Amino acid sequence: MRRGNYKFFSKYSWYLPGVGGMFGMLALLLLGALLGGIAMMILMAVMGQEAGTMYGQLVSYPIMFIPPMIYAANKSNTLSMDNGGRKLDSNNFSPLGALVCVLLAIVSTLAVGFWAEPITSLLPEMPAALEETLKGLTTGNFFLNFLAVSIFAPFFEEWLCRGIVLRGLLCKAKIKPVWAIIISAIFFALIHMNPWQAIPAFLMGCLFGYVYWRTGSLKLTMLMHFTNNTFALICGHIDALKDADGWFEVIPSPLYGIVVAAMVIVSALAVLAFSKIKLNTPEGNMDKVSSIFDSNEA
Repeated sequence: MRRGNYKFFSKYSWYLPGVGGMFGMLALLLLGALLGGIAMMILMAVMGQEAGTMYGQLVSYPIMFIPPMIYAANKSNTLSMDNGGRKLDSNNFSPLGALVCVLLAIVSTLAVGFWAEPITSLLPEMPAALEETLKGLTTGNFFLNFLAVSIFAPFFEEWLCRGIVLRGLLCKAKIKPVWAIIISAIFFALIHMNPWQAIPAFLMGCLFGYVYWRTGSLKLTMLMHFTNNTFALICGHIDALKDADGWFEVIPSPLYGIVVAAMVIVSALAVLAFSKIKLNTPEGNMDKVSSIFDSNEA
């Protein structure tokens, strides 16, 4: 690992998928999901349904991303001697500074997660089977859920949705940033495969995408994703919160509305603060890479 960038990230610097490539990555993700499902069924057959399901998510989830990762790495390697690459992970935090960006990222993520709840509550009641599955991700074995929800999900999903899809839409397809961010957020929402997760995922995806466009930092969006998921995981292990359908059942009605409004304002102020970061190019602050040798520089 070298300073300034992770060697893993540098493998993908030259693969910039356009709109067609985005759908190709989705198809490969679906193929990976099929392979992951097969792996989980095998574990359930060997270990039994309960243990196979519990441990299967730790195996099936990473498997889901293997096909798109292999494809993107091979494509990037083929193009690695060409000009026009963009780093997946950069550190453009000036003039705010890294610490301020980290604090803003954490606070804005929690704020959006809070005010997204009233919107999601407008949906019909969640099917019992889906509700049980989702609660199992936050109320089951803490260590296993932490690996799946707080480590695997932020790493793999941010790699795909911001590092590959959004970077490609901005730098290859040259789509206007606002639309590129929205499209990548829709992609992020769709891979959750149900509206109860898709709506907050879309809103979070817009925030993550904006921060990535401004900073070029995939580590920062991974931190934001980690913050959101880990907060939900912790709440799922607090007796007073784990059985609640939402914060509206915990916070009294008049105060709840005030807090929602305050969180909207906090989110807007955080976005305004990130807007102070000057863009190096209209496509965003993902640093340019001219050749394979540049990506390995310290």
